Amino acid sequence: MHLPPIRQAGILIKRYKRFLADITLHDGSKLTVHCPNTGSMLGCSTPGSPVIISKADNPKRKYTWTLEMVQTGGIWVGINTAMTNRLIAEALTNGTIDDFGKVISIHPEPKVSPKSRLDFFIQTQDGPVYIEVKNCSLVQEGKVMFPDAVTARGTKHLLELQQLRTPETRTAILFCVQRSDGSCFRAAREIDPVYSATLDAVQENGVMVLAYRANVQPEQITIIERIPLCPDREDNSAPNCPS
Repeated sequence: MHLPPIRQAGILIKRYKRFLADITLHDGSKLTVHCPNTGSMLGCSTPGSPVIISKADNPKRKYTWTLEMVQTGGIWVGINTAMTNRLIAEALTNGTIDDFGKVISIHPEPKVSPKSRLDFFIQTQDGPVYIEVKNCSLVQEGKVMFPDAVTARGTKHLLELQQLRTPETRTAILFCVQRSDGSCFRAAREIDPVYSATLDAVQENGVMVLAYRANVQPEQITIIERIPLCPDREDNSAPNCPS
């Protein structure tokens, strides 16, 4: 998936108020941009980091430019969570994500309760599947981790997936890893032990847990491969934050 055509590089001054970031451009000017990420961005919001921003084609936006990715340790990390579902839909369509069998149709944001929606309902040759997608930008000690902040909403989505699962209907939580490092995926139990325990429980009850990596480049982002889940019962010591 190609990024918007008008882009430029800069240096992160700071991310603040959750949805804003200040950037220094190469000519020395400063710019406030929209930061489309509800997480803490732990490990990828260090002041002084190189960034890529894109210009929206909507002239009515208060902040015309959007923070797309941050470079940490020489690796580009996609932080625009508005891109995540589009990346997964593209990968489901082209067959890169093939865990569910041949996809016949994709329906975004199905309503599963009066106050809740999941990300996708797909029809496949092997039956229907509900999918919830989460963007991953955190790597610690060589492992991809989610979440990067406590997420009661994420825990609720896991329980909804468990409730929707039947012998005829599969459900899956799919982690979209927008960075090239990290050898395997695990829940960030040090950050949100409730989410971690719930993920373990719903997996035992038949919810599929999948993680797919994206190749993140300044021009485009593409889902390229599935990565394994980390082995059970790892060292529980708190990892160091990446620089």
